[in-house]
Amino acid sequence: MQVRSRALRAWSDEQALAGRARAAPDTTNPPLDAMRTERYGRVAIALHWLIGLALLGQIAFGFLLDDIAPRNTPARAGVINLHKSLGIVLGLLIVVRLAWRLTHRPPAWPSSMPAWQQRAARLGHLALYACMLVMPLSGYIGSNFSKYGVKLFGLTLHPWGPPLPSVYAFFNGLHDVTAWLFVALIAGHVMAALKHALVTRDGVFSSIWPKAPS
Repeated sequence: MQVRSRALRAWSDEQALAGRARAAPDTTNPPLDAMRTERYGRVAIALHWLIGLALLGQIAFGFLLDDIAPRNTPARAGVINLHKSLGIVLGLLIVVRLAWRLTHRPPAWPSSMPAWQQRAARLGHLALYACMLVMPLSGYIGSNFSKYGVKLFGLTLHPWGPPLPSVYAFFNGLHDVTAWLFVALIAGHVMAALKHALVTRDGVFSSIWPKAPS
């Protein structure tokens, strides 16, 4: 009888544990109504990845300028003007992206995302857009207050400002500071994206990923 009683108690405990396991919420996969199910449009996705990768390349190019073409070497002018030319093209693409963003509503945040995270995400995106505008614009304006001006892929664009070393130094410094701030913001953006993709899995990352989830 004691053996039978123990067996019944063990079976009862197993059933209780199984019931609690079934009732426990699944925190790795939020319910569908708590996820972002709407995707960005094709143009927005294309601009996001094209400009994002181009910005990473351009920032790395800027940081490596002195290694690629040291100062007072014959190659310096050509490399600097290539950096300026790519920056102008990238700046125009950024204007297109900003115009598209202002005229096309992005998908809503998932309801599972806390309000403070939504506010932080909005502030982060605003800061990223500000850096996207300030970085190429400060480089272009600064170049127009130097004696060298800009050569757009070999085409000379005569400076519209006089050579003013102090003005050039200000905008060049702003250009450099913005680049470092941009790197920090991009790192935070990437970490947040990985969190949405691998931890919360709430549809935020997949909404901007080029391939729609199956």
